[in-house]
Amino acid sequence: MAPACTRINSLHVAVIGAGAAGLAAARELRRESHSVVVFERGTQIGGLWVYTPQTEPDPLSLDPNRTIVHSSVYDSLRTNLPRECMGYRDFPFVPRDDDGSRDPRRYPSHSEVLAYLQDFAREFKLEEMVRFETEVVCVEPEGQKWEIRSKSSDGIFKDEIFDSVVVCNGHYTEPRVAHVPGIDSWPGKQIHSHNYRVPDPFKDQVVVVIGNFASGSDISRDITGVAKEVHIASRSNPSETYEKLPGSNNLWLHSMIESARKDGSIIFKNGKVVQADTIVHCTGYKYHFPFLNTNSYITVEDNCVGPLYKHVFPPALAPTLSFIGLPWMTLQFFMFELQSKWVAAVLSGRVTLPSEDKMMEDVTAFYANRDANKLPKRYTHKLGECQVDYLNWIAEQVGAPPVEHWRAEEVHGGYRRLATQSDTFRDKWDDDHLILEAYEDFLRQKLI
Repeated sequence: MAPACTRINSLHVAVIGAGAAGLAAARELRRESHSVVVFERGTQIGGLWVYTPQTEPDPLSLDPNRTIVHSSVYDSLRTNLPRECMGYRDFPFVPRDDDGSRDPRRYPSHSEVLAYLQDFAREFKLEEMVRFETEVVCVEPEGQKWEIRSKSSDGIFKDEIFDSVVVCNGHYTEPRVAHVPGIDSWPGKQIHSHNYRVPDPFKDQVVVVIGNFASGSDISRDITGVAKEVHIASRSNPSETYEKLPGSNNLWLHSMIESARKDGSIIFKNGKVVQADTIVHCTGYKYHFPFLNTNSYITVEDNCVGPLYKHVFPPALAPTLSFIGLPWMTLQFFMFELQSKWVAAVLSGRVTLPSEDKMMEDVTAFYANRDANKLPKRYTHKLGECQVDYLNWIAEQVGAPPVEHWRAEEVHGGYRRLATQSDTFRDKWDDDHLILEAYEDFLRQKLI
């Protein structure tokens, strides 16, 4: 564990965003006796998990002047990890159905996750710290502190000084779009999954879905119920791949797209040609901090946000600037909670960071290891197989217990099932022993 300092600070801290990361940060900061203001541009807590049928006028979301819709949730979305892995450690995501309106399934709907976050906010009285309908338009250093300019829903600007800023604005709003040779002359329609809500607009169409991870798998199967054909272009498949997927008679898996032509055809690298009506880009998102002004110290290059020590602290600006929630392919809420505990403890002085030089050495070594393993820069914040080591490292810093065995095993199995059993994994599983371990652990927590 990092050496502790006897001096306890109580700081005035701004948290940007009231989604799952921002709520965790607000709770942990207040537990460390910091004064907290949470800025939330929406009308309610929940961030990503607030569903709206509204979409953006630009279906690819490339127009910088477009009206931005901050939700990327589609109507049929269910979690791709089981609920026992989704919750914060001391507020388990257990089924609650007092009035019959909740979703008790192990892989519940987006509305159930939002209800869980509302329960969490209510339990810990977090909404009293949130300024709703308040957009942060500029964050910049002011001496040793930070100036935040915000704009209320009635257009009034306000400038304030904070001791520290914790950025929790999420990364599911600014889409990444695949490069398809010849697409400029292709006559069909294109949409990013950010603007996908329901399958109805694709009735009787031939649809090409680019991407076969969580959203690509879900959306392609959602569309098969109304479309004539759905063809998935997957980067993870070899060039000769072409197969009909189980559970549907109109869903095919391909290799990536080779080109699009002005006659409306799409040519895959496996040699197959289809006449398509629409392309759906399920190709992920960009990290985006349009409000942050650090004189170019913080950069985003090919989705690598840096320099950041352990994905959280920019060395030259630490500890007063930090980021919660950047890593992906991990136990998200659990990670938010641990990262928030670390940030809160560092700000209070209970836990100390290495020197700026030592943190930069760590960042440089991390990048060198990434490059030596020939990983793309865009995978900088992907945890995957490294997640348990990362989470346990942070837990050690703050004196928290390590990741439970069942939690580690469950997340590995969950992603494996997502990749190999995308049509059945949410309702058929073979990990009852892990469910039992999880609920025994929950019961022990309740008794403590």
